[in-house]
Amino acid sequence: MSFDPAAVAVGDQLPGLEVRLGRPEVVRYSGASTDLNPIHFSDRHARAIGLPGVVAHGMWTMGTALRVVTDWCSDPGLVQSYFVRFTRPLQVPDDDEGLLVRFGGTVTQVADGVATVQLEATSGDEKVLGAARAEVWLEEAR
Repeated sequence: MSFDPAAVAVGDQLPGLEVRLGRPEVVRYSGASTDLNPIHFSDRHARAIGLPGVVAHGMWTMGTALRVVTDWCSDPGLVQSYFVRFTRPLQVPDDDEGLLVRFGGTVTQVADGVATVQLEATSGDEKVLGAARAEVWLEEAR
């Protein structure tokens, strides 16, 4: 589905995104984001605070979910606002497969030159984000 601002309608499904996330990606994200909290690379540290093991950064999940919107509209500058609530951490296994995370979005409102997109992120049958919503300027409204 290509982005045609004049044709955006409630119910439109944005193209989904599937991302496989492993420990190497989490460690690289730690360095790039300068978030060196050991819960993102050490099972021992994660378990010491009650987590089941290493977890991915919430900001990684949030940013990757927004990619569904920016890939759809082809211009990150069209994103007017973005909000998420973190509902479940992504536990990243210590194996060669990693974790499959699925992202998707649906247009829930079009009003005053702005499309509201409800986003979802799931791992298996579990929702990872709640109340994830982006507002996107439609070209002619800018």
